[in-house]
Amino acid sequence: MRVLVAGATGAVGRLLVPMLVSAGHEVTGTSRSDAGAERVRALGARGVRADALDRAGLHRVVAEAAPDAVVHQLTDLAGADGAANARLRREGTRNLVDAARAAGTGRVIAQSISWAYAPGTGPAEEGEPLDIGAEPPRSGMVAAVAELEEAVLGFGNGAGTGSGTGIGNGADIGVVLRYGMLYGPGTWYAPGGAVAAALAGEPGPPFLGSLAADDAVGSFVHVEDAAAAAVAALDWPAGPVNVVDDEPAAAREWLPVLAGALGVPAPAPASGAAGWQRGASNALARSRGWRPRWPSWRTGFPASAA
Repeated sequence: MRVLVAGATGAVGRLLVPMLVSAGHEVTGTSRSDAGAERVRALGARGVRADALDRAGLHRVVAEAAPDAVVHQLTDLAGADGAANARLRREGTRNLVDAARAAGTGRVIAQSISWAYAPGTGPAEEGEPLDIGAEPPRSGMVAAVAELEEAVLGFGNGAGTGSGTGIGNGADIGVVLRYGMLYGPGTWYAPGGAVAAALAGEPGPPFLGSLAADDAVGSFVHVEDAAAAAVAALDWPAGPVNVVDDEPAAAREWLPVLAGALGVPAPAPASGAAGWQRGASNALARSRGWRPRWPSWRTGFPASAA
């Protein structure tokens, strides 16, 4: 299968590309820089320079690659700029989906997040609504996620031409991977990353949060498991899927474990949580055969920091 990975040098993309190559796929990976494109080539794929906000240029790149599937792993988090990341989710996703449709691509798979659900009880499942009624500043993030998902799932409405390869049985397919909080190499939760700095008392990215050891429940996923889910999603039906580990947990449980693994002080225990801070269920992903190598942050944090 011809697969184009948009954002091939990100934390997930750099693991995803060699997985796809190893599985026998013909892979094209994009980066916004020449150096990044060269790193993609070193992974065994065809590396090309492309900017998702350059609509015309992106259309040319996707048309030339003529992919059977496009995997969207684009983020703009290096500068901890929430507005830039939201713009990429909105405009970059629309440009990529439109380019895929114009190129006759049969499937688009996109990275989303699992903490945009509306308040509720227990870990969120895919049929529940996003938190569209959230108050600022959360409302801006959720709105951008909703636009990303609408574009991708709209691609999978069965109205497209398909690629003629059998993907999606002749209809376009859109799959949204609602990742948990990514940890592992290249993430904010890695040794020397933004979370370690914040726990050590240094200023962190504004939208990282306070890192309070409170009752707020979250779900994690190791970047290796996130990449493996993207490979598996080449064969999944259309729709959203939570890609999280087996153990949603309150910050008062996971923060001390993370701090210990990173060798930094743990915050004092606290209380309180918002209604949307409830984690997510991975039952659907597991029903499709995905199994996380790291089923819990309890073992994943120490292993990733070693």
